Amino acid sequence: MPEIPIIQIENLNKTFGEGEGAVTALDNINLTVYQGEIFGIIGLSGAGKSTLVRCMNLLERPTAGKVLFDGRDITQLSDNELRKVRRDISMIFQSFNLLMQRTALENVCFPLELSGVPAKEARTRARELLATVGLSDKEKAYPSQLSGGQKQRVAIARALATNPKVILCDEATSALDPTTTQSILALLKELNQKLGVTIIIITHEMKVIEQICNRVAIIDNSRIEEIGPVDEVFRHPKSRAAKKLIFPKNELTEEISGNGKFLRLVFDGSQADRPIIANMVLQCGAPVSIAFANTEKIDGKMYGHMIIQLPANPEAERKILAYLDSENIGYEEEEYNA
Repeated sequence: MPEIPIIQIENLNKTFGEGEGAVTALDNINLTVYQGEIFGIIGLSGAGKSTLVRCMNLLERPTAGKVLFDGRDITQLSDNELRKVRRDISMIFQSFNLLMQRTALENVCFPLELSGVPAKEARTRARELLATVGLSDKEKAYPSQLSGGQKQRVAIARALATNPKVILCDEATSALDPTTTQSILALLKELNQKLGVTIIIITHEMKVIEQICNRVAIIDNSRIEEIGPVDEVFRHPKSRAAKKLIFPKNELTEEISGNGKFLRLVFDGSQADRPIIANMVLQCGAPVSIAFANTEKIDGKMYGHMIIQLPANPEAERKILAYLDSENIGYEEEEYNA
């Protein structure tokens, strides 16, 4: 199927403040999100990712650049035109942003009321959406009576009320425990597949990206450092920012020291059940230090990567590289400063 752009960001900049006190939050951002995909934007705290997603629906006005939605530059729209466009771009927040004095049903009805939908029709639609997110029995419950996961499900139902083309998720799972996070991500993926709604996920967690996203943009220091399919970025990260997110220092299993080179090995599902490292050590007669190892499931396939430190002996290094080549194991040299 052809890739049809739904959101296009062109040469976007966002600066807060003026003069010497000005802070650049986004610097020359360019990216395209296609209809029906789940697109991730990941970065460490302060990288600019939340500002970027808020520029997509103009909750934050860019200082310069264009934001195109369905081919229209929404930065040029009147307030009335922008309000209509925002019905097609819903948002889910980390803190849920539910109205505490309204029941779950009434929270889902709220955007329909603002759109002028008759009350009876709005309640019917809201009940359908609560059923979609698995909360038919909670329509009379107030937010204070719901768990974090249930609150986020109500927020998702509310986001779907106006039949949006895009849902923006700003750290939508970071306030939830791991089990609840899994269920919310599974729900979002199901909605994407059933309804065809485009989902854009902002997060600082690589595990969220790996579980649900088709493509990912890495943002660091207010700039996009890398964009690509999730499995490609996982297997062959090009930027330092991507490498920091995929294997952060605090997850190293062994302290890095000595003079040997470091290699990053990449495994796919066809190699996961083979004792690659054990056989390498036996055949080459040289030990290696494993500094990091991890496996992830991306789009239903298992991938793994490992950082090993080679022995300083050139002959042992040659044998190890020859062994990896013979086993078709992808590798690349890494620079890593502890």
